[in-house]
Amino acid sequence: METYKNNPTTIEFDPMCDKENPQKISFEDVSAAAFRIQSGIVKTPCVKSHMSSIYGMDIYLKNDFLQYTGSFKERGARNALLLLSKEAKERGVISASLGNHSQGLSYHAHLLNIPTTVVMPNVAPIMKIENCRSYGANVIIHGDDMKEAKYHAMALAKEKGLTYINGYDHPHIMAGQGTVGLEIIEQVPDVDAVLVPVGGGGLLAGVVTAIKHLKPHVLIYGVETEKCPSMKVAIKHNEPVSVEIRSTLADGLAVPTVGYNAYVTAKPMIDKLITVNEDWIARAILRLVEQEKYVVEGGGAVGVAAIMAGLVPELANKKVVCILSGGNIDTTILGRCLERGLAAERRLVKFKVTVSDRPGGIAELCKLIASIGVSIKDIMQERAWVFGDIFSVRVKVVCETRGPQHLEDLRAVISNTYREWDFARECDFDEYPRRNSTISLDDVSH
Repeated sequence: METYKNNPTTIEFDPMCDKENPQKISFEDVSAAAFRIQSGIVKTPCVKSHMSSIYGMDIYLKNDFLQYTGSFKERGARNALLLLSKEAKERGVISASLGNHSQGLSYHAHLLNIPTTVVMPNVAPIMKIENCRSYGANVIIHGDDMKEAKYHAMALAKEKGLTYINGYDHPHIMAGQGTVGLEIIEQVPDVDAVLVPVGGGGLLAGVVTAIKHLKPHVLIYGVETEKCPSMKVAIKHNEPVSVEIRSTLADGLAVPTVGYNAYVTAKPMIDKLITVNEDWIARAILRLVEQEKYVVEGGGAVGVAAIMAGLVPELANKKVVCILSGGNIDTTILGRCLERGLAAERRLVKFKVTVSDRPGGIAELCKLIASIGVSIKDIMQERAWVFGDIFSVRVKVVCETRGPQHLEDLRAVISNTYREWDFARECDFDEYPRRNSTISLDDVSH
């Protein structure tokens, strides 16, 4: 029993996600789900990545963002809906989600003529909210995070007699998500490792159940954002516990507490858990756009981010599958991600320099920058806060380079020409792998 903070009444727990009696799913559950949902979901391609030669491993991308609603969540949603009783289908279903589960549930409930209500926190991307409405769902915006949205949905379920379907911990949901693993084994039979995004843990639980049953030697790594390391904290405490959620590019993974069913199913079988830095997620989104021509949301890009950050050196020369779990990213957020990625790769640079305010002073600066092939994106002049020489002007420049070496060329030419200059402080992104976290589960799981 839990108390919803904005409601003094006690909310009944979800009987399908009981902390005291967690349910493990089996391979038979996953294989049955695959047969059940096959006519309603897309068997997405798993293709070799152009990035393979860059990172010294055969990287395959499981493109589940190509599902109709843009994420893997359709698999579990359809499976859970098909398993409802006739009476439950008539009354309708309700769920809470940051967007992808809501979309999958709304779309397939519409196809199956099942009334649907979805509760989404106010941090859910606008595009995902509008998509749910377009699929005919009753959309309620409530709460600042998933915890508040979930409690409100459970209260409404009790009040209106609706069936609450947990988006990541319901056993039928996990079984449906596990069908991704079956397809991976069919498409890349000699796979050595699979990198799985982790939010609530449902996808990880389903995939590890499917793959470890068929090929126990295949390594299964969970990957989550450092801004919401709910699985990492659960492993540390040996049970799911709530973590603070901070704003993250991987909004689809921002689940404060790993599912109880998902945790007991996945923990004994996963081989490693990785948390990745936000800047590496941004770089992964950028790299997928540039190298693969894929638009993938932050949560879907964490596996690629882990590879780029150098967090899986033991997979060199092996066949590795990254599950690109979703592609539902707001256009405005995509723009920010691309710029963040460019800055992280030192291809977008900001600096200030003091130049002569006499005619031609700024023109000379522009010519100097152009002479080494650097492109100016933005330039701003500042006079009032320049101290000393009244005939000087402080110029702030944002420009594009080809990368770190090109940036050093720019820094050299500016420092050799002007006395006062200041490049924006840069983090050493090459050091990020040392600050990301990896947990080998050999000592706690096997």
